Amino acid sequence: MVSIVWEFRVREGREQEFELLYNSEGLWALLFRSSPGYHGTKLLRDTDGTRRYMTIDRWHTILDFQQFKNMFQSEYKAIDEKCEEFTETERLVGIFDEI
Repeated sequence: MVSIVWEFRVREGREQEFELLYNSEGLWALLFRSSPGYHGTKLLRDTDGTRRYMTIDRWHTILDFQQFKNMFQSEYKAIDEKCEEFTETERLVGIFDEI
């Protein structure tokens, strides 16, 4: 199992919209569910009030994610572009193997 971790800084006043799109039932998760290698998403919000969020997307293997991304390239890009309006920054923290 691998976890892909992203960090976001959300634009002021857009937090609720961001949370709806990125939570475990949001638009990203719905698209990811098209792959049998997807195992869920967690959305975390920093408690310090800085509008910093983390997502953790779990996949069976990194190959499952890469195959998904190749198959759904246009859908992935469309959602990514739509979601840019909600964030100030977006950063891939890393891809981690579960031990």
